[in-house]
Amino acid sequence: MQVRAVPQRGVALVMVLLIVAMATTIAAFMAQQQGFWQRTVENGRDRAQARRIAEAGIDWARAVLADDASITKEVDHGKEMWAMRLPAIPVEGGEVQGTIYDQQGLFNLNNLVRNGAVSMPDLARLQRLLTALGLPQELGGALADWMDTDSEVTANGAEDEYYMNLAQPYRCANRQLADIGELASVKGYDANIIRRLQPFVSVLPESNTKVNVNFAPAEVLMAMLPGLTLQDAREIVTRIATTPFNNTADFLQQLPGNVPREGSMLSVSSQFFMVTGYATQGDGASAVHALLKRNGIWSSQVRKSLQ
Repeated sequence: MQVRAVPQRGVALVMVLLIVAMATTIAAFMAQQQGFWQRTVENGRDRAQARRIAEAGIDWARAVLADDASITKEVDHGKEMWAMRLPAIPVEGGEVQGTIYDQQGLFNLNNLVRNGAVSMPDLARLQRLLTALGLPQELGGALADWMDTDSEVTANGAEDEYYMNLAQPYRCANRQLADIGELASVKGYDANIIRRLQPFVSVLPESNTKVNVNFAPAEVLMAMLPGLTLQDAREIVTRIATTPFNNTADFLQQLPGNVPREGSMLSVSSQFFMVTGYATQGDGASAVHALLKRNGIWSSQVRKSLQ
């Protein structure tokens, strides 16, 4: 019996060591998981706080725009306080920054179709913009067909027949664009074309918005004014940077002689603004983008995305 007891005691000792090792491993694992859980909770809390701070930037923008409207109701330009980019502002545990961008210096793609029918003057403007950007004019017709309510194919455009014959078929939207990303579904548009267009176009919830000449890039001015060359448009933009216009009549007067003085779709004021806010809090971060429409003094929120 004593001879066999030694191996049994050895096996027991090994079992004890294995149990101790397993208990140590489990304890370490539980401690690690608790650390992960704690960090997850903390990160979630930081992200939530960062989101709240970023969203507060929208209220800040509404207040800034209201203050501007109470002073200068008829004119908006890049030398006003609201249009200046502010540095990041420290807050407890992080920082916040917000910027307001005018949206009516850009070509509103939803102007292309009015009451369900293609606006031919606006289609011509979009085609001039496409040409100025080195993009095919055919993209204008394709977008017009995507948005209008009829089934007639615009020159070089596409209606349901084209889309229903794709590998993954779908139909035309037959409505206004909701977001610029929707262009990815339209014939001829890809990621590169959308990126090229984005600095020059907007997607506003109305189809008769004017272009604020004080914010318009040279390419947009060229699109809005037949006969205006890109070089002349760039010279105008350079002058506006130091001396904005207070009315469209003054703007039209300084145009080259060969450019028609037609300013029905031009303005020096804006109603639509894009607000971007970015906040950090601890290890959390959040970004918010909101389109505002200013009605009188205060602005209403048209749409918002939060990340």
